[in-house]
Amino acid sequence: MPDIINNTIKIILAQQNFIVGDFKQNLIKLRTAIDKSRDELSADLIVFPELALCGYPPEDLLLRKGFLDQNQQALAELALTAQGITVIIGHPLIETSTDQASKSKLFNGASLLRNGQVVATYCKHNLPNYGVFDEKRYFTTGRDPCVFELKNIKLGITICEDIWVPDVARQAKEAGADVIVNLNASPFHINKQSEREVEVKKRARETGLPVLYVNLVGGQDELVFDGGSFAVDQSGKVCARAPAYLEKLLPVTFTNEKKLTLTSTPLSPVPDLENSIYQALVLGVRDYVEKNGFPGVVLGLSGGIDSALTLVIAVDALGSDKVEAVIMPSQYTATMSIEDARTQAETLNVKLREISIEPVVKSFASSLKEEFSGTNPDSTEENIQARIRGVLLMAISNKFGKMVLTTGNKSEMAVGYATLYGDMAGGYAAIKDVPKTMVYRLAKMRNQRSTVIPERVLTRPPSAELAPDQKDSDSLPEYDVLDQILESYIELDLCAHDIIDRGFDADVVSKVIKMVDRNEYKRRQAAPGVRITQRAFGRDRRYPVTSGYGKG
Repeated sequence: MPDIINNTIKIILAQQNFIVGDFKQNLIKLRTAIDKSRDELSADLIVFPELALCGYPPEDLLLRKGFLDQNQQALAELALTAQGITVIIGHPLIETSTDQASKSKLFNGASLLRNGQVVATYCKHNLPNYGVFDEKRYFTTGRDPCVFELKNIKLGITICEDIWVPDVARQAKEAGADVIVNLNASPFHINKQSEREVEVKKRARETGLPVLYVNLVGGQDELVFDGGSFAVDQSGKVCARAPAYLEKLLPVTFTNEKKLTLTSTPLSPVPDLENSIYQALVLGVRDYVEKNGFPGVVLGLSGGIDSALTLVIAVDALGSDKVEAVIMPSQYTATMSIEDARTQAETLNVKLREISIEPVVKSFASSLKEEFSGTNPDSTEENIQARIRGVLLMAISNKFGKMVLTTGNKSEMAVGYATLYGDMAGGYAAIKDVPKTMVYRLAKMRNQRSTVIPERVLTRPPSAELAPDQKDSDSLPEYDVLDQILESYIELDLCAHDIIDRGFDADVVSKVIKMVDRNEYKRRQAAPGVRITQRAFGRDRRYPVTSGYGKG
């Protein structure tokens, strides 16, 4: 009988949260994970995510020589840690040309570290250049496979997008791989975990090889990386899965007696739709605030559903001691709005300020009396109220250092139902990519855990409360209709006639599309926010402000 211990290989998928450009802190985290994997978990190999050394995505930092020099130094230091365990680490990889007339090439790479040295490297083959990805802006395409041996098992390295096409996995198998290892920085969007597992299962079945998929976790500006690292066997069965949204060292064990077998290991469940979105929002807010060094956040609490949900997300992300709410009533603010805002702040134990904007509104009206003589009140006066609130929040932010968290949702941002330099003023937009109908679903889901949003906030008609008896439906289609049209136009890129063919009223579709197009200039000036859909505003959807398309 063979010695079973010698025919067993333990691999750690290191699902970790890194900070872009912070090589010092990233090295500390990497070394801690390596030491624990070797000394406590008795692992043979630890695999880190894509570009883990520098953080992902580094964007135009990759154009700076100083950044790349620090990356090289950090890699050399990390290699010294690789004693008694093999390490695979993702990082930018520089290939210096010997020809003075040629430029050095930069690759999205991964290195195999062993016995204090870099013993092999791999360069990513498929560079994504769509949606939020701009890898062809920085990196050169890799060509060759990288297969290495560990305890008589040959493992082939691939990186992220490589696993979404058959060619690279097949190339690794042809080079002798028994297992495919895939390093990822795969950002979250709705149903993304299911999409990943479907594709990886295909590669496993096509090649007849197990696939190990390690993903990044954490927030980086608009992007949230949800983790969910997993392993599939050669039949495509998921045998191990790390929890979503948490750092985790996931052990995966193979036995190699008569055949290579992936043994059962921890299998965390995939969160349902509402929970996955909510956890993404919480993680995105937490990391944006903490990684940027803010002591906390402040937000305007109106008594409406959007600010109510944003407040709960902030408290869940940061703790009640780091969150402050401000009620800023006007003559149009309903008594129930003030009551509900107070109730929620008390329930969540957050500091609450109350500042009436009426004196400032009257002052503005007095200053503009002559200029506005002979005109009737309109959206101008409504926007002044919103801008006064924005100024007050920014003043509190400046004085005490807390970042302003804006509260607008995707439906409002899409059609411009938001005031530039008013309720759009702030540092981060927690629910910027959340449609209004999903706002209600998330609020109800969170209330099932504990009642943190007053029931009246969930049931009353939504209103900006900037004019007498105002309702959102006075200016917009009902949200269940609006959100379907917006999804079709923004996320699916359907034209007006395609959307009408889906059963929507032609006049309503035309109105919504015009509102979306003419408010691009507002969105260009909006705060960044958590991306949860396949097409978020910002780096994901790039439309010209000045355009004659659709006007003829």
